Amino acid sequence: MKMNEEQLRLRKSINPYEKSETLTSIKQIINTFVPFFLLWYIAYLFLSVSIWLAIPVAVVAAGFLVRIFIIFHDCCHNSFFRSRKANVILGNISGILTLFPFKQWQHSHNVHHAGSGNLDKRGIGDMWMLTIEEYYAASKWTRLQYRLYRNPLIMFGIGPIYAFLIANRFNRKNAGKKERRNTYFTNIAVAALWGGMCYLVGWQAFLIVQGTIFYLSGVAGIWLFYVQHTFEDSYFEENEDWEYVKAAVEGSSYYQLPKPLQWMTGNIGYHHVHHLSPRVPNYRLADAHKETKPLQHVPTITLMTSLKSLRFRLWDERKKKFVTFREGKSQILLNREVI
Repeated sequence: MKMNEEQLRLRKSINPYEKSETLTSIKQIINTFVPFFLLWYIAYLFLSVSIWLAIPVAVVAAGFLVRIFIIFHDCCHNSFFRSRKANVILGNISGILTLFPFKQWQHSHNVHHAGSGNLDKRGIGDMWMLTIEEYYAASKWTRLQYRLYRNPLIMFGIGPIYAFLIANRFNRKNAGKKERRNTYFTNIAVAALWGGMCYLVGWQAFLIVQGTIFYLSGVAGIWLFYVQHTFEDSYFEENEDWEYVKAAVEGSSYYQLPKPLQWMTGNIGYHHVHHLSPRVPNYRLADAHKETKPLQHVPTITLMTSLKSLRFRLWDERKKKFVTFREGKSQILLNREVI
């Protein structure tokens, strides 16, 4: 992990915010889990009146499921509670609700943090991203797969179903016994929970309410992960030039959201702070950003400007920026003319 003195000072300046507060964590559990279950039940009751009354309530519940995922995310970093055991217990519970095996995602996400922005360490815990040269050197089949993967209709249409409902059910290659068992445990728990709910409320009602909540929260989750690392002047370097602090503050965005959305997404918009120190609990990210002067100048995106990232497909290693497929093709043709 390469750091010069200035970067080391910046990293150390975040240390005071790494301590979790038990009372704050408990309050967050109450103001997140209780509204989620209550909204779920209200949406179910409204089904007896009209599906068009139930769906809006389920939409709000989806927002709370995103918030539950942020708590799960903190537990994976052992930052939500001071007790590792408490993080594991709550992490598994929230993982069942969000369909994420705790140990499997903890491993892949830690790998993501260790090599975010490193062109030589892609492929685990991140989104598939190719450079211009890699894309045009790939086979037609690979290019077709990549185009489909980066297509917004597929990424946000099929993505949540494949990534969360299907892919999360299988262990990664070379997973250890504890991780494998944890995945099996999560799968059994999800099946039991969903099966029990179908028995209690009926499969049709469960499909409408839980299906809406699952799908919309999944779309929001993929969008947040996508936009936090896919903005025009992001940071990607080969291993020999890669720097941890630069990758954190230049390659992870500050997603400046309206206050209600900032609260609902557990401050994950302060993603640069999170990558600078994953041990900072979500409820202290905003303070760390506001009270650390060097972080006032990090790449900032808003709801409106973030929509531009939907056009970004390839990484231009020469210009150090994301480009569209058309811009990538123009760059390749220009390079060939020069050669």
